[in-house]
Formats: sequence, C-alpha cells, structure tokens
Amino acid sequence: MKLFSTVALALALAGSAAQAAERTKLTIYTALENDQLGPFKAAIERAVPEAEVVWVRDSTGVITARFLAEKDNPRADMVIGLAASSLLMFEKLNLLAEYKPAGADALKEAFRDPKAPYTWTGMDAYLGVVCFNTAEAGRDGVKTPQRWEDLLQPGLKGKIVMPHPASSGTGYLMVAGWLQSMGEEKGWAFMDRLHDNIAAYLHSGSAPCVQAARGERTAGLSLDMRGASEKSKGAPIEVVVPADGTGWDEEAMAVVASAKNLALAKKVADWGATKAASELYAKSYAIVAYPGVSSAPANYPANAEAGMIKNDLGWMAENRDRILAEWSRRYEAKAAKK
Repeated sequence: MKLFSTVALALALAGSAAQAAERTKLTIYTALENDQLGPFKAAIERAVPEAEVVWVRDSTGVITARFLAEKDNPRADMVIGLAASSLLMFEKLNLLAEYKPAGADALKEAFRDPKAPYTWTGMDAYLGVVCFNTAEAGRDGVKTPQRWEDLLQPGLKGKIVMPHPASSGTGYLMVAGWLQSMGEEKGWAFMDRLHDNIAAYLHSGSAPCVQAARGERTAGLSLDMRGASEKSKGAPIEVVVPADGTGWDEEAMAVVASAKNLALAKKVADWGATKAASELYAKSYAIVAYPGVSSAPANYPANAEAGMIKNDLGWMAENRDRILAEWSRRYEAKAAKK
C-alpha cells in the first residue's frame, strides 16, 4: 500500500509538472494592489488553466506611461486593473484589440465600452473621498468638511495631502472631477486656493488617507475603500464624500492589439466579465460591474455611489496630457520626492 501511494504521488507530481510546462506565459500589465495579485493570479489560472499569469505591476500613472512608451513595440498581452481613462487613451492610439468578452452584455452599462470598436470592459469603480482626522481637527478648531470648498479653511493650511495626478490615478480622477463638476475656470481657481493648504502631493492613492489616519495630517484626499479600511482599524477619521459630488474612475481590462497570445488573452477577458470575477473584485471594491454583486465593508460611506458625478471618461482620456501639463505648471513645487 505504501509503495502504491508513493507511485501515485509521483505520477501526480509528474502530471502537475507536465501541466505547468504546457502552460503559456501571459504578460499582464496592472495597477492592482500588491495584495490582490496572488488571488487574481490563482483565479485566472483556475478559470484558464493553460495560462500562466506574469504580472508587470506599478501605479496607474507609471503603468500608463510605460505602456504608451512601448506603443511601437508592446510587450503586454493584456491590461487588467488599470483606469478606464487610461485604456481610452490606448484605444485612441489603436493599441487595443477589438474584443467584447462573452457575457459582457450582462454587466452594468457604466462598465461597458459605449463606443465602437469595443475594446475595454470595466471591473469595479472607485471614487475620491476626504479622510478627515477629527481628533487633529478638534485640536485646531476645524470643522469636518461637507463640501470641497470647506477644505479651504485657514485652519487647514499645510495640513492636507493628496495624490499627485501624474503618478496616481486617484489624483487624476479628483482633478478631472473638479474640472468637470465646477467647470474649468472655477475648477482651476479652486485648486489654486487648495494648493495654499496642501502640505505635499504624494505619489500614491492610498498614502494620503494613511497619513491622515496616523494623525500626521488632518486631511488626506484618497480612495473610498482606503478610507473605510483605515476607519475600521480604529483611526479617528470621518470618510467624507462631499455633497457637491466627487470624481471617480473604474478599473478595466483589455486585450492588447499586438498580443503574442491573443486567443489566450481573450479567454482571460471572458473570465473577467463573469459573476465569479466580480465577486473577486468585490473583495476590494464596493462597486463592481456585475449587477447584484456587492460587499460594501464596514464604515463605507453610505452616500458614496450617489455622490459620483456625471463623469465623461472619454473626456478624461482626451484631455489628460493637457490637464497634467497645466497642473504641473501650477503646483509641481509641492510634489513629494519619489
């Protein structure tokens, strides 16, 4: 019996090794958080066993810049977990394959590419919030903000941090949100005044909330899910979705037009539009593509989805270079060192 078990184990291991050898490496560019990479890789490889996921991971701004720099010789097969506004830039340059995943029609309208050719599919949405440390604010006699203009209080001078919009998708969605909801003239005027209260522009979408949670800053402009997470850890913060609306973006996926493993990438895209995939997305985001799938965490702001502005993702993509150039001209002096 012991010999039989040993032989069976050896055969099983040999079979696993052979299967691994037969798998095709699929290079996927992503801005997913590091702790998401393992679960995503496992789920994709279960659904598409002939694929071996090879991640190339960095922040949204860095991955976007890298992909654009490689436009004449793309190295990725797919993009997963990158801002839809970035994918729209790639679409405009004909860098994405025309492909609509099986089952995509069942997804919420906001998560489907609205224009032909169909090249990208949304996964989950995230929005800008204010992580506001009420303990620090109380010591300074500063009231919890209800609207964006409340961040202009003199008592907050040098006590606000936000993400740098060129290196963080969170920063860019906020800037684009202000320019769309306020109008460009008033939006830039608001940012001019906000700049006076900014301590630094950080190269991360989550770091501002973390700093506010630690009491290093009074206010950190950040992501909805990060705010809920930090508050659930016991941080003395309020997670504020301003009453005048907030900018947002969504993570999306797409197949690269010149993918070396095009057919395999399309199979992974099919998985990405399933209910099972949205259930995985929902472990990190409260708002996901598949209807009826939701898992809002504790301390998630109840008015979050209602506070999302009417957002033109195409406008965000088309105007990104212009907006970032103007933003840098005005505010780069307070950018944190990388």
